[in-house]
Amino acid sequence: MSNKVISVIIPVYNSAKTIGECLSSVLAQDYQNLEVLLVNDGSTDNLDEVIKPWQDKIKLFSQENKGAPSARNFGFRESKGEYVIFCDADIIMKPNFLSKMHDALVENPDAAYAYSSFKFGWKKFKSFPYSEERLKEMPFIHTTSLIRREWFPGFDEKFKKFQDWDLWLTIAEKGGSGIGLDEFLFTVKSGGTMSNWLPSFVYDLSFFHGLKVEKYREWEKIIKSKHKITAHSELDGGSLEIK
Repeated sequence: MSNKVISVIIPVYNSAKTIGECLSSVLAQDYQNLEVLLVNDGSTDNLDEVIKPWQDKIKLFSQENKGAPSARNFGFRESKGEYVIFCDADIIMKPNFLSKMHDALVENPDAAYAYSSFKFGWKKFKSFPYSEERLKEMPFIHTTSLIRREWFPGFDEKFKKFQDWDLWLTIAEKGGSGIGLDEFLFTVKSGGTMSNWLPSFVYDLSFFHGLKVEKYREWEKIIKSKHKITAHSELDGGSLEIK
């Protein structure tokens, strides 16, 4: 197995209820050449008390509350790994998650990042094989994907929604592509704070009504304007295949 370091960057905002299970799953990975960076984004709960059992195994940083994109970018600047992955505080990884993602990049040296299917609570979100054309139509790749360090352009801190979609579109514009794994390798705990910051990967419009659909369309329009996408949207079918 490669000796390359994977930097696991975890932005945390009032996530004391979920961070313990998240950290346990990260530190139980069968790929052990990790550095784990936790960025406290101005939490007001008892986070410091909760993370004490892991404090000697992680690097802890704090900033005033600026939002998920800022916290992730902060963590990236402090990280050293050849690979980086952004893991929200409400995510639980399977023990072989990082090794599977790592191996996918080793086997596909031209890929900028690797991603997988996942569960959101009890729902299964089966991702699609990588396609730049599909990516222009809809978000289907979760933020928690393993990225080669040299391909990470930084999150656009102006965005409060669709940060993941913007990231993958930016990488595509620079010539990068992803490799998808048709396996459910992690779970997002429903009701978690961090995934509320970054909801685009769970958007199936059957979940939303009225103003929420309106806002969804507004966010979609902003992203497409930034990336000069004029093609017809197919988002009505949902961002991922849901089972």
